[in-house]
Amino acid sequence: MKKGILAILILSITLSSCKVGRFFIYNFADINDHKKFPSRELKASETPFKFKDGRGTARIPKFIINGKTFTLDELNAKNKTVAFLIIRNDSIIFENYYKGYTSTDVVPSFSVAKSFTSALIGCAIADGYIKSENEPITNYIPELKKAGFEKVSIRHVLQMTSGLKFNESYYNPFGDAATFYYGRQLRKSIGKMKMEEEPGTDFEYQSGNTQLLGLILERALKTKTITQYLQEKIWTPLQMETPASWSIDKKKDGLEKTFCCINATAVDFAKFGRLYLNKGNWNGQQLVPAPWVEASTKLDTADASVKYYQYQWWIPRPGKDFMAEGILGQFIYVCPEKNLVVVRLGSVYGDVPWKSVFVKLAENL
Repeated sequence: MKKGILAILILSITLSSCKVGRFFIYNFADINDHKKFPSRELKASETPFKFKDGRGTARIPKFIINGKTFTLDELNAKNKTVAFLIIRNDSIIFENYYKGYTSTDVVPSFSVAKSFTSALIGCAIADGYIKSENEPITNYIPELKKAGFEKVSIRHVLQMTSGLKFNESYYNPFGDAATFYYGRQLRKSIGKMKMEEEPGTDFEYQSGNTQLLGLILERALKTKTITQYLQEKIWTPLQMETPASWSIDKKKDGLEKTFCCINATAVDFAKFGRLYLNKGNWNGQQLVPAPWVEASTKLDTADASVKYYQYQWWIPRPGKDFMAEGILGQFIYVCPEKNLVVVRLGSVYGDVPWKSVFVKLAENL
């Protein structure tokens, strides 16, 4: 009996030390993952920016989903939303939290972080750390030359048209997504990447592209971490309210998981939406170059780019709106025409076409 218990203990320790073991222990992406992984701190502001209180000033429409009518609160409660914000003209017209969450609870962004990474690439180009989005990525990751990445540009990676061979499945413990999410050697894993097709010939959504951007950023910045750069360029100027973090692959000399894993509150995520709503300008200060914001949110189908995705942002209606999206239904939705920002954070995606919900809000508010 004692030998059996010892064997189980040894097996548990062995499994927990590798990414496959962590996959089975943690069992898929979870809203509490920010507590499981090491991270770098993002500091809150001593003088936080506050949206105005406009609750009760707008009539929120009802929604018909699968033949049933729901209020927004009912829809959120039924589909395990933990936070939902609607901000119009800098006023919060709807704010509610569910499942015991509050306005100060930190939630993982998952792939919403991809849009933050894109913003930092734009800043790094403006600051001279990166020459151009048209540079080959091998200027920063030369070890990929042997795998045929010389023709892959930073733009290809931004557009998800790099031709990278990458298994995006989060259900496969031996796949690339699990390696990147649960693994502790991101730089080594990047060095093993391979090409599947010619760059600029096909769109395929792959988190590996955004992690390539992360290594490019790290090497371009040299003396500061990606988290420090986010703090400097965006987090501090946006006067964030609550301490946040960015998950890294390992405690010592870790690399930010730039394809995911910024951990913050709903209202602070909304401020990033407001920044892009205002073309990268925050109360008179240009934080992200306006041409970069424009390039990130407009229709462009050149070189196999698709009309619904641009520079790590999703485009529901070209020319009208754009959004950042994460796997469990984390969203930052922006409709400039209506001066509208919507944030939804959830513990699961739920049985809801959230894009349609956001569009209906934009059309009716």
